[in-house]
Amino acid sequence: MQAEFDLHELALEDAVATHQRAKIESYTNGTVFILVRTAQIIDDMICYGNTSMFLGKNFIITVRTGPSVSYASVRDYYRTRPEKLKLGPIFVLQAILDFVVDNYLPIIASLDDHLREQERAIFSYDFSRDTLRRLYDLKSQLIHMRGVILPVQDICNFFLNHKKDELVSNIPSTAKPYFRDINDHLLQALDAVNGLNEMLSVAMDTYMAVVNMGQNDVVRQLAAWAGILAVPTAIAGIYGMNFDVMPELHYKYGYFVVLIVIAVVCSILYRQFKRLGWL
Repeated sequence: MQAEFDLHELALEDAVATHQRAKIESYTNGTVFILVRTAQIIDDMICYGNTSMFLGKNFIITVRTGPSVSYASVRDYYRTRPEKLKLGPIFVLQAILDFVVDNYLPIIASLDDHLREQERAIFSYDFSRDTLRRLYDLKSQLIHMRGVILPVQDICNFFLNHKKDELVSNIPSTAKPYFRDINDHLLQALDAVNGLNEMLSVAMDTYMAVVNMGQNDVVRQLAAWAGILAVPTAIAGIYGMNFDVMPELHYKYGYFVVLIVIAVVCSILYRQFKRLGWL
């Protein structure tokens, strides 16, 4: 195939390599190499693959590696519409690129649903490492997803801003509206990722703030009870050090008076702490 279609050796290396960044390259023989990252959810995890395309004057070659949704629907679409194929391979490229970009949106929607599921745990006072780890994993996936989507804009800009005097001359102007549509879908996906990433940052900050509030409530409660218990402790400590004028030696109701004083003072303190919301 390399000899038949005059494919550049560096493009062939990128086509079979894994973990490549989305890119577009044009060569002096008039061919264009495009590489995009595909995404698919497998076992609740986002897995990424590559789809490489070689675009020539009268041919297009695609190479898929790694996870990807089947392109059968794209093939079926063009089989039933031969008039579209007559427009040239650039429109097949546009259909594949549009299919790849459209598959980003359901994955972003699933990440949004996952964040909604975590909101119940976010507003819990109990600290959970699992909740924090899930939020971190979700943020990591969003950052990775943004890195996959963002370079595809360069590919769309290549076809939108292409000039006739450049090396590649087989790109008709009639294809530009279709690539503008793909670019609009990309902007929609990027807006969704950026918005979800911002919501996730707020959710993580809110979760830590709620946990800190819960810990502060516990500290206030402990401080309030310590203040209440300090009253009988202080009184009992004072009388415990006095062996000469203890209440019961000279006044038989002394202990009852002291206990009543303790109860009254503790009740007043309890009401005050209750009113302040510490108890």
